Amino acid sequence: MKFNKWTVALAALGVVSLASAAKAEEQASPVMTALAATTISGYVDTSAQWNFGTGNANNPPYKFGGESKADGFNLDVIQLRIDKPLDEQDWAAGYRADLWFGPDANTLGTQSSLSTGSSDFAIRQAYVALRVPLGTGLDFKMGVFDSVVGYESVEAGNNPNFTRSYGHSIEPQTHTGLLASYRFCDCFSAAFGVADTVGPKINERAFPTQQAPANDKVESSKTYMGSAAFTAPDSWGFLSGSTLYSGVVWGFASGKSGVDANGDPLPPEGNVVNFYAGVTVATPVTGLRLGAAFDLLKVKEQEAESWALGGYVSYQATEKLSFHGRMEYLDDSTPVLRANYVNADGDVIPPVKLDKCLAVTATVQYDLWKNVISRLELRWDHALNNVDSFGGPNVNQPDQQNAWMVAANVIYKF
Repeated sequence: MKFNKWTVALAALGVVSLASAAKAEEQASPVMTALAATTISGYVDTSAQWNFGTGNANNPPYKFGGESKADGFNLDVIQLRIDKPLDEQDWAAGYRADLWFGPDANTLGTQSSLSTGSSDFAIRQAYVALRVPLGTGLDFKMGVFDSVVGYESVEAGNNPNFTRSYGHSIEPQTHTGLLASYRFCDCFSAAFGVADTVGPKINERAFPTQQAPANDKVESSKTYMGSAAFTAPDSWGFLSGSTLYSGVVWGFASGKSGVDANGDPLPPEGNVVNFYAGVTVATPVTGLRLGAAFDLLKVKEQEAESWALGGYVSYQATEKLSFHGRMEYLDDSTPVLRANYVNADGDVIPPVKLDKCLAVTATVQYDLWKNVISRLELRWDHALNNVDSFGGPNVNQPDQQNAWMVAANVIYKF
């Protein structure tokens, strides 16, 4: 057996014996083998934001935005990923842990039901990945994983725009459960899963517990989800690589519908159903891609419904320069994205309906530095039906129909 120079030196001094060192090397080798397949990666996400006008008490309620991000510099989040992806073996196994640090970790909201308050720390994903050699391979994730629906990612750097859409804001985010996925062929794949609740709280239950005694479901109550994806084959010419995706999640969601003190959306309460359909289309123009997404959220107990329809366009002008646009229509006439506000006297102030809204976002990205995403974004949110929905210094007392915002976003990936 070959020893490193430090082991040989210690043996020469009589501190260790080569026999014991050899035994230690043999015992450590399985651990070292496992660690050799583990990768560490992540990113640091920062931004600077300016909201036009005076007063940020009623900013547009899209996720990861709000008053706490307005008119200043921001550390958004630090993500640390530790994972071992599945390899090509028949009985492959792996894992992933995505850890979040920073203000956005509180918005992520995955703290377990035993956690109290916010800590600037959250577990975004933490699951064991397994493969069973059935057909082309049946893959499983067990633990905490991202939702199966959505056009945009929880990771800002994976999205064409810095700010999130309203569609993303009404979607479920993470689940604690079991997800099975299967690729039938190169063009078609599907997934089906079962989870404790719609989420995002880890290990949450739909039935009564000491932490949530008001829940009224039976102990067998669970959340179910399914999705399917079709990818255009090479034989489709310029449409090759285009993707059609659909999914549904239905189950119990705890909490109150609306936003928290920072203006970040909270999950709706009760039995909910999320429907999603999205498409990304390649075009004959080199570097030009189009996309569309539809999200529908139905809350049974509130007899409430919100839906959003968005269109996307991206153009890769050069290796470093790209342009991205998004236009979205939101119908939130039963205010899922905004909550009641209790003033200093304890009086409940009903929420101002966002009702119907048009949002337009334009983003320029220029990757000047290696491993760095740098972009500039302009966003306009316009409340329709002549309803004041934005601005003003007091919560639920907006005085504007328009909200303008410009932001710079810098992300380092490692």
